[in-house]
Order: sequence, then C-alpha cells, then structure tokens
Amino acid sequence: MYLVSLRAARAWSTADISTAFTAYYFAGAVLTIFAGDVFRRVGPRVAVTGAALAMAASVAALPLVTSLGALYLAMAAMAAGWAGMSLAAVNILVAPWFVERRGTALSLALTGASCGGVLVAPTLLWLIGRHGFAPAMWATAATMLLTLVPAVALILRRSPPAAAGGASVPMGAYRGRALRTLRYWTICLAYALGLAAQVGIITHLVAYLVPRLGTAGAGLALSVTTLCAVLGRFYLGPAVDRLGARPVSCLNFLQEALGVGLLVLGTGAPALYAGCVLIGLAVGNMITLPGLLVQAEFEPAAFGAVVSLIVGTNQFAYALAPAAVGILRDRTDDYASALGLCVALLVLASGLIMVGEPQPKARRADT
Repeated sequence: MYLVSLRAARAWSTADISTAFTAYYFAGAVLTIFAGDVFRRVGPRVAVTGAALAMAASVAALPLVTSLGALYLAMAAMAAGWAGMSLAAVNILVAPWFVERRGTALSLALTGASCGGVLVAPTLLWLIGRHGFAPAMWATAATMLLTLVPAVALILRRSPPAAAGGASVPMGAYRGRALRTLRYWTICLAYALGLAAQVGIITHLVAYLVPRLGTAGAGLALSVTTLCAVLGRFYLGPAVDRLGARPVSCLNFLQEALGVGLLVLGTGAPALYAGCVLIGLAVGNMITLPGLLVQAEFEPAAFGAVVSLIVGTNQFAYALAPAAVGILRDRTDDYASALGLCVALLVLASGLIMVGEPQPKARRADT
C-alpha cells in the first residue's frame, strides 16, 4: 500500500521505491540481530517506547518526503521501530515470564500480533481510500502514540524475574558461543530455509490461485489460509510440551511441504483449498518455534542474544525469496518449478532440524 501511494504521489519509479523498501528489510534484519543488546541495556520499557516513537515518526513522515534520500531516512526510522516491536522483541518480552507452558504463552502473544495485522491493514487501506494518503498516515501515527505508549507504560512497569547468572556477560559473548554450537546452526539454517520457502509461497499464492480458482475463489483461499494461521497456534503449545520443539518443527515443515504439494499436483478446488489449509496451519507456527527452540536449548541469560541473531539472519534469507520465486516462474513460464523448489527447501529443513539435539544439561536448565 505504501508503494502504490508513494508512486501515485511522487514522480518516482516502482524500482526506486522498491529499492528503498528492500533497504528497509535489510536494515531491519541488522538491527534485529542487536535487539537483545538494546533490551538488556535500556530495559524493555524504554526499548519498546523508543521503537513505537520511531515507527510513528516514520509513518507520519512518509507523506512529507519529497526526495529519495528523505524516503531512505524514513525507512531507516521504520526499520528501528520494527526491530523493537518484531518477532524477536515479542520473544524477548514474553519468554522470561514463563518457565512452564512457554509454547502456549508465545503462541497466544504472536496470535495477538497476527490479529492486529489482520485488522490494521484493511483499516489503513480504507482510510487511504476515504481520506487520502497523508491523513491516513497521520491518523495511524497518532493512533500508535495514543495506544502503544500508554500500554507500554502500564504493562511493562514490572520487570520479569532475573535470569540466574550471566548478567555481567556481554551479549556478544553469547552470540559467539552460540555460533560455535551445532544446535544453533541447525535451528538457524533450518528456519532460514523454511521461512524463505514460506514467504515465497505466500507472496505468490494469490497469483498462483487466481487462474485456477478465479478472483473470488483465490480471495476465499487466502482468507482460509489466514484463519488457519491463527488456529494453528492453539495446538502448538500442547504439542511442544508433549513432543518437544524439534519433532514438532519437523512435522510443521513436512505439513507445509504437503500443502504446497497439493497446490502443485491438485487439479480441483478441493485439493487446492486443502493445500491452503495445511499451509495456513503451519504458517503461524513457523515464526513461533525458533524462540521455543532457543528457550529450550540455550541458557536463559543468552535468550535475547540468540533469538535476535536467528530472527535477524532469517529475515535476510526470506527478504530474497519473493524475487527468487518470481524469477524462476518467469524463466519457466509456470509456478510448478518454483513451488517444487519450495517443497524441497521445506523437506531439507525438516531433516536438518532433527540434527543436533540439545545437550541434556541445556535442556534441564530451562525446564
């Protein structure tokens, strides 16, 4: 929506604006890696408040930018806001409060974030259509300040129980230790592959389905996928508590691979809708499970550093996925090869995640 509105308001090419947004994704990935450092140094209350202010300022500035340089500055502020309120931040905020049933707690927290996204995007589109781009952006920025800042002041007024030990160890030391372990690399690489496949699939899902289901049918399939993404999180916590995060991760990768396989091989609407259901049920869990794995396999004091590193690294991987799927589709004139590659990445991730089981000591330290 930003791209379309900016292109209509300014004499900039789609490529120029898209490059600025690509820079935003990469800047957000870099900043996310160090989110744990910021939360630890200034505290959750200050970190989230600063992120909310940066995000509101960037949104309010978008209608005012008159040069590409100013657009890049606005995107830099938005990247800082994203880093302080993204998946890594949610993990850092929620995980320290729960020793038991962390899976359920994180699933509910991220479900709330997803529901917010479902409500905000259509509302923003309606505001732009009804009142114009600038008033919509300013109203959105004001709403952020009026809701987020008081909520942060109220909810984050208490600190979670301090992690035992490790308070004086630099966050960089925890990242260095993690990088020397097999369990870190199997988590990071598996989810980099899985999320790259998932983002590539979701980005092109409507384009793939419209010729097969029609516009209305593709819209219904997307709604089904979104609904299942919310519902899938409700069984995640109990499943992780019973089976463990790595086996559940493996099954989640395979479930999404099966869903994509149905999209490729299915010849009728029932198979296509079934594929969307399976993909949707896996989508939400794909971003929840890395935090649960880190919580289970690394010492509590290292959580913020390690989960931020994984989330930031994964963002680099999936930022390139939509373009890669699009290029492969154009070169083959069909989505079958691109979706087949996504299936292969998901299957590879399912095997990789089962390598490098946590050390018994690491597991006990966090249960």
